[in-house]
Formats: sequence, structure tokens, C-alpha cells
Amino acid sequence: MDKEIEIETLHLFPLLDRMLINLLDSLTDEEWHAPTVAKLWKVKDVAAHLLDGNLRALSISRDGYFGEKAENINSYQELTSFLNNLNMTWTNAAQRFSPTVLKSLLELTGHEYITHLNSLDPFENAIFSVAWAGQETSANWFHIAREYTEKFLHQQQIRDAVGKQGIMTKELFYPFLDTFMFAFPHTYKDVPAENGTVVSLIVSTEIGGQWNIVKTETGWILNKEPNLNANATVTIDPDTAWKLFSKSLRPNQVSEHIEIKGDQDLGYQALQIVAVMA
Repeated sequence: MDKEIEIETLHLFPLLDRMLINLLDSLTDEEWHAPTVAKLWKVKDVAAHLLDGNLRALSISRDGYFGEKAENINSYQELTSFLNNLNMTWTNAAQRFSPTVLKSLLELTGHEYITHLNSLDPFENAIFSVAWAGQETSANWFHIAREYTEKFLHQQQIRDAVGKQGIMTKELFYPFLDTFMFAFPHTYKDVPAENGTVVSLIVSTEIGGQWNIVKTETGWILNKEPNLNANATVTIDPDTAWKLFSKSLRPNQVSEHIEIKGDQDLGYQALQIVAVMA
């Protein structure tokens, strides 16, 4: 892999964690139990899931302790089912935790996890690949960026549920989206097209951006050149984008928020991007 960090996110973890703790401190009892776009999860469940992410990552990546191992996994679907079961058993157990306990543990483990991430060589192979990008091996910088998207996404789910915005900014949202776009070419891996075919995806407003994929002899290649002559151009607003690409919404639910110019079928495939293990 080219030794150039594609997306730098490490410096954003402390800010995002501070904003999470401040957000949780502001919640009322009613808001802790508000429903979220994460389907079966309420706000408290999402906070518990964030804690599980810290604890599980410290145990596995820092301490080399895997606990429940993903054995006899032969497909992407089997892997996601295994992970969904881990998530469910944890959030069920975390019903026993008070909001105060959750906040304290998130603050403690957040500091420890950031320290661990800073100890990793960004260009060594990560302990887990980023499977939703179609990679069998990923560098640590990409693993760290993936972890950033997890922290951003789940905090935004809480903020969306209680009507308290704050992280949909260029500084915090753009790196989240930029990382998600590594799923863009993988989403088109089975889409036939002539070499040179271009699909552009534009997330509107000043916090968004433009990403393109170009068909080559070796597959679809991601770039961010602004003036390509695209065969299909898809435009989507930021709020719809984070919900759609995290599978909180599906393509048939967002048609009024999407504009596709050019080849409609080619453009519609971009709405199938999923940059989470789901």
C-alpha cells in the first residue's frame, strides 16, 4: 500500500469523545430512552454499544484477548450475523447499567482506546480488515478511520434521536463520509461497464463533497477529481447520506431526497452503498 495516509482521523477522536460525554450529560431520563434510527436500539442502547466498541477493541487489539471467536465463518452474511449477535447480547446485558455508569465507563475507556490507537503503526496490517470495502487486508490507518466512523455514526444517531445537533460539521462529518466512500467502488464490483465509465456521487452543502468511481481493466477506481464527465451523477443531502450508507434507511425510502442525472440504473446502484457491517 502507498505510504500516504489517505484519511487522517486520529486527531479527531478526543474531540468526538468529549462531545459525546457532554451530550450524554445533557440528556433527560426521557431522552435516554428515545428511539433511534438504529431500528431496535434506543439512545441508551447506542451508548452501551459505543462502550462495547471500546471494551472489545481494547481486549482484542491491545491485549490480544479475543473471547468469543468468529469460527466457521464462510461468508460475509455469516460474519455480520455473528457480529449482530454479539451486539445484541451486550446491549441486553447493558440494560443493567445506569446512564451514570455508562458515561463513566465511556470516558475511562475512551481515553485508553485513543492511547492504544496512537500506538499503532499506521502502515502495518490491522488486526481486522475493512470488509465492507471489500478488503481482505487493511492498513491500520484505514482501521482507525473505520473506528472513527463507528464513533461518529453512533453519536449522530443519538443526536438525531434527541434533536441535539453538533457534529454535522466539515471538520467531523467530512472524514466520516470520506471513509465511507471506500465502499463506493466495492458496491459496483459486479456492475458491468465499459472502461472509462464514470459514476459521480455528490453529497451536497459545504460539509459534503464529490467522489467518483472510474471503470478500468482491473475494476472500479475511486477518486475525487471535480470535473469528470460522468455517465451518471447522484446527488444526496448529508442527513440522508449518513442514514442511507449506514443502512438506517434503504433506497426506496429516500427517493425524494436523491437526484440522479444520466444513466439511471448506473446511478441507482450508488444507493446500495453500505459502509457498516450490516
